[in-house]
Amino acid sequence: MTVPRTKATFRPPIIAAQQWLKGVAFPADRPLINVSQAAPTAPPPGPMRAAMAKALEETSTHLYGPDLGLPELRDALAGRWSDLYGGTVTADQVGITSGCNQAFAAVIATLCGEGDEVILPVPWYFNHKMWLDMSGVKTVPLSTGPDLIPDPKAAAALITPRTRAIALVSPNNPTGIEYPAEVIHGFRDLARDAGIQLILDETYRDFDSRTGAPHDLLADPNWSDTVIPLYSFSKSFRLTGHRVGAVMTSAQRLEEVEKFIDAVTICPAQLGQRAALWGLQNLTQWLAGERAEILSRRAAIETGFPRLARQGWRLRGVGAYFAYFEHPFAMSADELAPLLVQKAHVLALPATMFTPPDDPSGARHLRIAFANVDHAGITTLFDRLEALSLPLAPTGGAA
Repeated sequence: MTVPRTKATFRPPIIAAQQWLKGVAFPADRPLINVSQAAPTAPPPGPMRAAMAKALEETSTHLYGPDLGLPELRDALAGRWSDLYGGTVTADQVGITSGCNQAFAAVIATLCGEGDEVILPVPWYFNHKMWLDMSGVKTVPLSTGPDLIPDPKAAAALITPRTRAIALVSPNNPTGIEYPAEVIHGFRDLARDAGIQLILDETYRDFDSRTGAPHDLLADPNWSDTVIPLYSFSKSFRLTGHRVGAVMTSAQRLEEVEKFIDAVTICPAQLGQRAALWGLQNLTQWLAGERAEILSRRAAIETGFPRLARQGWRLRGVGAYFAYFEHPFAMSADELAPLLVQKAHVLALPATMFTPPDDPSGARHLRIAFANVDHAGITTLFDRLEALSLPLAPTGGAA
């Protein structure tokens, strides 16, 4: 008897974590602090919403569009990426997708068959793992060590004749770590030498703390033979509900991506695409302000963390929307996280949702998604975690 593809993977972690809220009352003077999901809760800025309202009056907004997205949006994103990375990206190398998750799914469909392999650094982005599971593709875990940065040399030892790609996320989800340019460059060289692809998910690139391009891969005129960047407009322009992402690759591979999109969604939603285009044309300064605010919240995490460090917590990574906390308690993170809802009114995800079942690091860590928590909220979060009275691990929680 065959097993349905969806049975091959786990329940979506965000949905699973929301079950912990059932039956818990959150009084007005102690509301829930939700740091479980990396999604802006504020709407797009007013001028963008006005442009979207205007677009609703256009008949074409309500019709099917090109499978690979609006030509104007593809051209604008190609120009933006060319400028940002000092390289050349052309419109026929850009495909618009229904969110970045679909971009990843479409790329995997163009690369992999049953039993093929993709290398994912641990901790991984759980939706990547879920899609590989449902595609019959083996996930090969790549340990990242104490600095949480993957090593191309370690990855080289994992490549087999069935390996089709390595997938990186930088700035990283869940750790927040910004991978150094030389590390990303090393993975590109490894992938090229091995004849596989490097998938580079840059969903959070607009909130990278570094000035200038985070890598120089697109300055290589032959970048599209090996590198497949992915992007999302969800975070940059608060368009999470409109599902607009992008994939950049060779024109030949985009013909294969087009098959996937046509069979799944036919085309990306028109209204979200028009909003993304308007944002690229008009919101550069606004986005710079959004980045500055996220960086200030990152600084608040770093500045306030010594309070928790005195109790045995460790800040393992912080950047973009995320902080990765190592906890000091004598229990696994998947036991601690539901307990935090009850005792601290904090909803966070345990790192067991981002690691293989046999990886002990998952039990020691929590992901804190702080994009929707302002400075006062960060202070309150630390107050509540500092006040926890739970048995400590014998080793103080060290990994």
